[in-house]
Amino acid sequence: MFKFKKGLFTSQVVILCLLGLAIIFVAVPNYLTQQWSWSELPRVPEVAQMRKIPETSLNFTGWTTLGQKELSINNYPWSFQVIEKSGQKPVVIALKGQKYYKDHPEVEWVDLQGIEKWKSDSSQTLKFPSEIEPNHSITARWFQAWNQKTYAVLQWYAWPGGGHHSPSQWFLADQKAQLKNKRVPWVAVSIKIPMEALGNLKDMESLAKSLGQEVQKALEKEVFIDKSQS
Repeated sequence: MFKFKKGLFTSQVVILCLLGLAIIFVAVPNYLTQQWSWSELPRVPEVAQMRKIPETSLNFTGWTTLGQKELSINNYPWSFQVIEKSGQKPVVIALKGQKYYKDHPEVEWVDLQGIEKWKSDSSQTLKFPSEIEPNHSITARWFQAWNQKTYAVLQWYAWPGGGHHSPSQWFLADQKAQLKNKRVPWVAVSIKIPMEALGNLKDMESLAKSLGQEVQKALEKEVFIDKSQS
């Protein structure tokens, strides 16, 4: 608990320092020249596409969609898509897309755990590269969960070119984008992979990384696009 609080405190200090620099180098000069542009957050052009997530099946190479449905969790629409391929039990991809430009990541993982009634252990992180942006990577939550069955679970917030399981990492990326009058859209991703009750989570890593890359790629190609410019 102490380590968690210490890490959280450090993240807060970093965020405050970055905001301070932003105020010094951007906000103050704009204010003095009466060109104040932060009175309203920049819009997120990709929101139109992200609003369609709960009612849309994404395409995953090598996988077949068995079904897709919208489910409301804490009054927010999620997409639950079931996919399978030969030799692999069905996998569930849960997605929550940003639907308003002021929405930000917050308690998605808590919400999911509540609806699934999971118990979990072996919590760690799993890192994998983006296929679209090879020099960028995604850092996801990676753990074993069980209710009546046992699963390997991979979770992260996806955004163009990368992603991370921590909301603070999105916040920093979004603040950096705002310095250029842009925004960073986000989609919460949770992949639920069936596994043996006494199985080793390490044995599931290869499949999880492959699925993670496939979901990130699908979001990059089908969701993180500005249709207003087409």
